[in-house]
Amino acid sequence: MRDKLYLTGFLLTAGLLLYVGRGLLERSALVASVLVFIGTTAAGVLGLALYQVQNRLRASRRELAQREAELSFAREVQVALFPPRFPKDSGLEFSAVCVPAAGISGDYYDILQLSDGRLAFAVADVSGKGIPAAILMSNLHASLHILVDAGHSPADLCAQLNRHLSRFTEAYRFATLFYAEWNATERRLTYVNAGHAEPFLVGSNGSSRLATGGLPIGLFPDSEFRAATIVLAPGDLVVLYSDGITEAGVLEAEPFGEERLEAVVQTHRRRPLTEIEREVLEAVQRWSGKEPEDDMTLLLVRAT
Repeated sequence: MRDKLYLTGFLLTAGLLLYVGRGLLERSALVASVLVFIGTTAAGVLGLALYQVQNRLRASRRELAQREAELSFAREVQVALFPPRFPKDSGLEFSAVCVPAAGISGDYYDILQLSDGRLAFAVADVSGKGIPAAILMSNLHASLHILVDAGHSPADLCAQLNRHLSRFTEAYRFATLFYAEWNATERRLTYVNAGHAEPFLVGSNGSSRLATGGLPIGLFPDSEFRAATIVLAPGDLVVLYSDGITEAGVLEAEPFGEERLEAVVQTHRRRPLTEIEREVLEAVQRWSGKEPEDDMTLLLVRAT
């Protein structure tokens, strides 16, 4: 900005002097010399300013390319944290997608097949966006895997995860989490909802919400969590999502909302899970009419 002001001042002064002294050029060699000096100086300043602008553009391009490379690498690392494949012959089938709003996401989903026969799955939404949220998400991923391998019950697992995040993160950093374990023999799903957007169960007898649990993890170190158990019949569908889906369009007018999400799922509930997933994302896109304002995650779980 300063260079532009200097340049503008030089050019205006040179132009004004040329206009005022146009009749003196032929009569005074001194005036002519002064005007030539001013014009030459202005041209030099212009050339210097253009040179500086080009240098800054090149530096900006290098910095932008470096940031894009870093974001691309971070995205690759984050994608590697998501399950590369879904368990088979577990009594459940899965479909999942995570659409980041800022290149990398603070949303998280996981499906864990354990050696003792347990099957666990989770969806989380870390506060904030971008790299800070992604870093906390990777911390959550590692801690969850350690606690699941240690054999903790769902309620105790959430309590320990909450203490960990409360101790090692800033007060304004937290995460909502839905965690569930599946017992295929008894067809029981035991879950804890730690402040997450309430998943809903769609079955032959209608739909219900999975709300039992507690506060988001990381807010208060002594928070307590309760678990609930439901029995899944063949064909029952559990829909887990982050609020990036239900709040899509909120900045423009009305959010997409839970009712519209449930209506889309109900309409297509008997179709393959990947098709239901596609229908939901297309409905959200039609509603908001723009790129995601927040990270969007959808995890569909159907009892077989």
